[in-house]
Amino acid sequence: MTIKPTKHAPGLPTRKQVLDFIANSPADAGKREISKAFGLKGHEKIALKALLKDMADEGLIDGKRTAYHRMGGVPHVTVLRVVDIEDGEAIAIPDSWQPDDATPPPRLRMIEKGPTNRMAHSALKVGDRVLARTEEAGNGWRAHAMKKLPAMTDSVLGVIEFDGAGKPWLAPVDKRIRSSSPVADLGGAEAGNLVLAEPAGRTPRSGVKVTQVLGDPLAPRAFSLIAIHKHGIPNLFTEEMLEEAQLAAKLPLSHEKREDLRALPIVAIDPSDARDHDDAIWAEPDGNGGFRALVAIADVSFYVRPGSMIDREARKRGNSVYFPDRVVPMLPEVLSADVCSLRSGEDRAAMACHLTIDAHGNVTDWRFTRALVRIAEVIAYEEAQKRIDEGNNAGGAEAHLQNLWDCWKLLAAARDKRDPLALELPERQVRLDEQGRISEIAIRERLDAHRVVEDFMIAANVAAAKALEAKVAPVVYRVHETPGREKLVALKDYLATFDMKLALGQVITPGLFNRMLKDVADETEKMLIMEAVLRSQTQAYYGPKNAGHFGLALGSYAHFTSPIRRYADLLVHRALVDAYHLEQPAPKGDLPPTSGLSDRDRDDLGKVSEALSVAERRAMEAERDTIDRYVAAWLSARVGEVFKTRITGVRSFGFFATIIALGGDGLVPVSTLGREYYTYDEKAQALIGDRSGTRFAVGQVLELRLAEANPLTGALKFELPDSEGSGIELRGRPGPLKHKGKHVAGKRGRPGNIRHQGKKR
Repeated sequence: MTIKPTKHAPGLPTRKQVLDFIANSPADAGKREISKAFGLKGHEKIALKALLKDMADEGLIDGKRTAYHRMGGVPHVTVLRVVDIEDGEAIAIPDSWQPDDATPPPRLRMIEKGPTNRMAHSALKVGDRVLARTEEAGNGWRAHAMKKLPAMTDSVLGVIEFDGAGKPWLAPVDKRIRSSSPVADLGGAEAGNLVLAEPAGRTPRSGVKVTQVLGDPLAPRAFSLIAIHKHGIPNLFTEEMLEEAQLAAKLPLSHEKREDLRALPIVAIDPSDARDHDDAIWAEPDGNGGFRALVAIADVSFYVRPGSMIDREARKRGNSVYFPDRVVPMLPEVLSADVCSLRSGEDRAAMACHLTIDAHGNVTDWRFTRALVRIAEVIAYEEAQKRIDEGNNAGGAEAHLQNLWDCWKLLAAARDKRDPLALELPERQVRLDEQGRISEIAIRERLDAHRVVEDFMIAANVAAAKALEAKVAPVVYRVHETPGREKLVALKDYLATFDMKLALGQVITPGLFNRMLKDVADETEKMLIMEAVLRSQTQAYYGPKNAGHFGLALGSYAHFTSPIRRYADLLVHRALVDAYHLEQPAPKGDLPPTSGLSDRDRDDLGKVSEALSVAERRAMEAERDTIDRYVAAWLSARVGEVFKTRITGVRSFGFFATIIALGGDGLVPVSTLGREYYTYDEKAQALIGDRSGTRFAVGQVLELRLAEANPLTGALKFELPDSEGSGIELRGRPGPLKHKGKHVAGKRGRPGNIRHQGKKR
């Protein structure tokens, strides 16, 4: 729709009339539209041109002849760049904003869902560039995303290198980026520096310019710094946030309004290197073969109030991120490592989950209170296990520890009856010395002590979900859905190569997979099938609609036990505060009074749940990348050595293998497998040599030589000890391939050629 010129008196408009026309125009308002609206002719158009130039010089309007907008405003259709996520919504600024530093860019709240929005299926993240339709709404701006655009100025993390001619290049630290970029502007960087850079022009030939020098990429703490920058993890708190956290930390604990549990010998069992302690447990026999148990969780909702600065920052972070050398906390240290951390011998605010457990391990009753606790002892997993194994439980603290184990045995029996998915997967642990250098990398030992704490936490999480359901209150569920049909079909085809059957018409349960694994006698073959079952699983996520937790075989499940490090748990605490009238208003002052859910969250948990799921995946990727870099650094001095490995993935271009003792994952390119053709059978996830019949399949154990280890990217490359592929011991499923796939004929050619067997890609 175009505003009709008859609405304006003919003749040159005033400055105010021009501003009003631009502000009210539903479409772009350029010189032509203004002239038409005011019926200008001849010399009046020349005068308008001069007027618009003067208004631009005076800072009243901005833009070009074809589309003006009010200074400080935004064109009706423009390119925006997402700079933040607030309350699960993307916040963007104009991508080409270039006023003077005294004029901050307007912040627009992105509307990603709506009947006319074609991007409703695609969540935006920080750094995305979007073509959007904008509008002013009340005291702010909002934008309707129309189309996601290719990134132009995304920062690249890399290391400065110089070639033989003295020309600088940026070697990327992301192993997905295969080539280096020429450096147009060093920005003071020197050879070997880890830097942040961005494109210097619109084409790759323009090179990059250094925007920040980060230092030595191989220095202690550098690997986590790389992950923080690569994944865009917020890692700094502003002075205002820290001041607010200090204020929150001084909130007085009201003994009258809290259940006093300080007399109970509650213990926290945690890793020896734990940075915070947000859960502790206690149990006592009830005289009827069961137990009364308590799971005490840090009462973070008392200190972190909805709408506060530290709350908004915690929402944006979503969770704490744990690296071998540091933690990027969700909350400032005065909260996460001090007043919210359940330290021994100190009074602490807690959310208490009281559980009644019968002789069969079933939780028959539960209640939630706000409590005052004093942790009797913080014990490392290894120490707790040692005390139980030594049997020194005559009395005192040891007797209380034994009570926990006895109660756990009941919970474990109920768990076994429920038959959740039993996949024991190894976890790598990087140990550093006092200088931050690697002292050891090993697979973390799995103890009963870990299982004790885990089963108590699961019981509390289930109780929290059911407690909220009982009050028809909002719940942020932890959802793990049943595997989809497509993945089950792939698993069925794969199992057929082992003469195993998976009937897709039956009800798929975790116990079905457990029985399947139990029937496999060969440990190598069992590991192979276990990894295939793992690949068939869906990814867990947070959401306000309950779809159960398949892996745990539970109908209702929520995260309640880690509010220091997970925002989803904090939302569950707030919902419990509302549902069970546990409110404790903050004293009058600068902090919001309520510690329950905000009105926004109470009405719609969908957006923040989705954002928390994205933040969780971001943290997992960053943590995994960092471990990969540490492992590559640890192995860089051992290039040429032969390691025992297990194949973890097979593709047409080669296979991936993991060092069994360390977990380092690397590629064996098909071109290094010898002078014969290899057929790739997608269903069997195997490469098969045409002449020798040599078979490389997921789960096989074999010895490989480490050919390359790049600490900057975390990439490893392996090769066969015998480059011709003969004499290699393969401990996997022997004999011919069982999958009946059509053999694809091919011509003889260079070594390592691949023929793809299976469905078309």
